[in-house]
Parts: sequence; C-alpha cells; structure tokens
Amino acid sequence: MADSVKSSKLWGGRFASDIDDLALAYSESTLADSRMIAEDIWGSEAHALMLGATGIIPEADLREILRWLEKAREEFEAGRLKLKPELEDVHMNVEWYLRQGAGPEMGGRLHTARSRNDQVVTDCRLHLRTRLLNAVELIAALQEVLLSIAGAHLDHVMPGYTHTQHAQPISVGFWLSGHAAALERDGQRLQEVFDRVNLCPLGACALAGTSLPTNRRLTAQLLGFDGLVEHALDAVQSRDFVLETLAALAILAADLSRIAEEIVLFSTYEYGLIELDDAFASGSSIMPQKKNPCMAELARSRTGLVYGRLVQALTMMKALPSGYNRDIQEDKPPLWEALDSLEATLRVIAGMIGTARLKLDRMAELPSANFATATELANWLVREHGLPFRTAHEIVGEVVGSLSREGKNFTDLERTRELLAQHDVETTRDMLSELLDPAACMRRHTSEGGTAPEQVARQITRLRSGMEQLRKWAAQRAQAIEDARELTSRLVQSVLEGTPLANTGLPEV
Repeated sequence: MADSVKSSKLWGGRFASDIDDLALAYSESTLADSRMIAEDIWGSEAHALMLGATGIIPEADLREILRWLEKAREEFEAGRLKLKPELEDVHMNVEWYLRQGAGPEMGGRLHTARSRNDQVVTDCRLHLRTRLLNAVELIAALQEVLLSIAGAHLDHVMPGYTHTQHAQPISVGFWLSGHAAALERDGQRLQEVFDRVNLCPLGACALAGTSLPTNRRLTAQLLGFDGLVEHALDAVQSRDFVLETLAALAILAADLSRIAEEIVLFSTYEYGLIELDDAFASGSSIMPQKKNPCMAELARSRTGLVYGRLVQALTMMKALPSGYNRDIQEDKPPLWEALDSLEATLRVIAGMIGTARLKLDRMAELPSANFATATELANWLVREHGLPFRTAHEIVGEVVGSLSREGKNFTDLERTRELLAQHDVETTRDMLSELLDPAACMRRHTSEGGTAPEQVARQITRLRSGMEQLRKWAAQRAQAIEDARELTSRLVQSVLEGTPLANTGLPEV
C-alpha cells in the first residue's frame, strides 16, 4: 500500500491511504474513455451552463469554469490533452485539469448535482450516437455499390443456390440486390437503436436525482438529445441501449459474413464466378500462383468478434442488483471494438465488390449444366397439363434421375423429350429449348419480388429510395447534433465575453 496517510483521490475523503497500484491498474478505464474526451468536455460545459442558469452556481464562477473547460477542449483538439491512468477515468482527468487551472473550488462547483454514474453513461450515449450515424452511412455506401452493379446486370443469368447446390436460374442483379435488401434492414435497426440511444441521463446523479433545483431538460437540449432517460435509477443502471446496439451489430455482421463467404466461394477455380481485384487479394509466401481472398476471410472471421462482444456485454449485465455497479464500466470496450471492426469490414467489402470482375460467361454456363430449370419444367406441367404439383415434381425428378445416370442434362433436348413422353407428356424440341433456357426461365419469374428483370429493377428503385431516405435521416440527425454543439459553444463564448447569462439567448426549457 502507498505510504500516504490520506488518499489523494477526488473521492478520497473517507480514505486514509491511496489505492494500491495493482488495484488502480486493474480498475482504471482511461484507454476506453479516451474516445469520449470531447463528449465529456461538452457535457461538462452544458452541465455548467445549466448550473448557472438555475442559480446553483454564481455567474462569475460559471465564467471561470467555462474558461478552463475551453482550454481543455483546445488542448484536446491540439492533441496535447492525454488521459492519465492514475486519475482513473476521463471524468476525473477533465476535472483535474479544471482544478489545476481554476483551482479546487471551481472543480468542486462543476461537480455539483452530477455523479460519475450519470456522467459516464451520458458520454457513452453522446459518442455512440455519432458512431451509429457513421455506421448507417457505411451501410448505405455498401448498398450503393451493390445496387449500382445490380442495375447493370438485370439480364445476366447465373445459378441461384440452396444448400450450396444449383437451385434455380437467377440474375446477377437479383443476387446482388438481395444482399442490399438485407442491409436495408440493418440500417433500419441502427436507426431504431439511435432513437433509444439519443436520450439524456445527465442529472440522474448517483441514482436518486438531487434536491438542488436542476433543469435536466435544458442540459438535454444543449447536448442535442431528443429527451430524457427520465427515471434516475433506470438512467444510471441500465445498459440495454448497449446490448441493443451490439445485437443489431451482430445481425449486421452475420449479413456481411454471408457476403464474405460468397466472395470466398465464388472466387474459387471450381465456382469461377468472380475474380477479385489484386488490390483486395493477397498471395502466398511459397505458392506463386495463389490469389487468396484474405480480406473476405478476415471479414468472415471477425463476425465472431462481434458475436463475442455481444455475449460479453450480456453476461456483464446478468443479475446485477439495482443502482450503478462497477461491472458496468466494462460496457464500452466491447462496444467500441464491435463498431471498429464493422466499420472496417463495411469499407473493405464495398471495395472488394466494387472492384471485382464478374465472369458473366461462366455464370451463364452453369445453370444449363446442372438441371437448374427443373422447377420451371414442373411448373409448366402444372400450368399447361393441369397436373398437381407433386405429380409434376415426381415426373421431372424421374426425368432428371434418368438423364443424370446417363451422364446427360437438359441440353440433350431429344432425350429429355423422350423421357417426358414415357410419362405421357408430349412436347417438341423447340418448346423444350425455350422452356429450359435458363435466361428465359429467369425472365418468366415475374411474381412480386422475383428474379425477372422488371421485378429486380423495381426492387432496386425501392431499395435506392429507402437508402436515400436513410442517408437523409442520418444527415439530418448529424446536423441536429452539430447545431446543439454550436449552440453550446455560442453560449460558452457569450459568457466568456462577459454577457449576462440571461442575455445570451439561453433556451427556455
């Protein structure tokens, strides 16, 4: 233990000695908190303005507090404000900077009617909401790549797969727009999460609110929040917004992993459907012929990182008693790591797909080689011969089985016609040629949402519209945050210039 007869910590009034170095190293959070320095300063300025507006602190003290918070902000923006681990967290670092410059009394006044319990969750929400908007924009950017390529390939046929086996002919546009459709919901989920993140817990204090005449809604407005996490106990103890964010990110990771898996498979010699650009592939240290889809493999692997962070956070919150518990300090590392990983993955996948070469001849060749139009033949028997689908399915299955055992496929039209005739189904070579042509089959799938070019074009238009609406929403929310930041900054500057707080245009809430 330290030799000091009294703790040097800001919270150390009742302690006769300092925290052990081992305990400090184990408990400090400055690495994770370093992302929230700007938010902590902004939150402190908004809190100080509220304290001044409600008369809890004198305006002369408010001016001195804001002067040193502005210096802290300038030091941070210049890259000179570094968090000291011995001060435990970002909040203590910012307050310590204020106390060193303005004196202990000013630092002590700033902490009136707040606790690190409500500070930390406020900082987290402030930082997270901006990261969510960035993730939404990256999702839209990947959608843009997918839809642009899809729109240029509405008529180019390729095999669709189930169980990694040839299923039915689809278009390249259908394949790519299908991924864009899944990403649309990923963006919508993050949009919904944002609405629950963008609520202000500041003013809840340790857990019970305060007897001082605070104005929580003024603070919320200065920080650009939509409203309050009103219940003080709920505000400090709940991290469902973290769990919900990680759950939405885990689903996004699953969707990206599916894309990555197809990049890996489709770029193999055996599939031969795409070729990655050299800029998004890597080679072998021993085999000079290799061109490996390593970025896609890493994207696939890092899905596990996001899943793991969700489980970590869920486990952290399991069975905690009411109020703030130090366990909750561990909420931010998994959140930041998951966001970092997914932001990078979104960029890399967009780059891989945007620069890949589609091997259209190979794509068109495969559906003819492996009975991909068998379902269409069964549908024809239903449509033209009035057979029950199960009967039609059995007939076509027997035809496919016979051809397969003979080493043939539907390109042998005469043999196909003969096998159908054995089931009393009469047709012609010309009719079979049109019926079993994969591209023609793909064009006939005109049901809503199907793979016919007009249907895919309609889907692309709809998805583009949704993508632009999401981008517009994200831009509006980002602007609202910036407007709040500028409002706080303008009020701070007015106070520093000597303007009485009542004359600064402080919002009435």
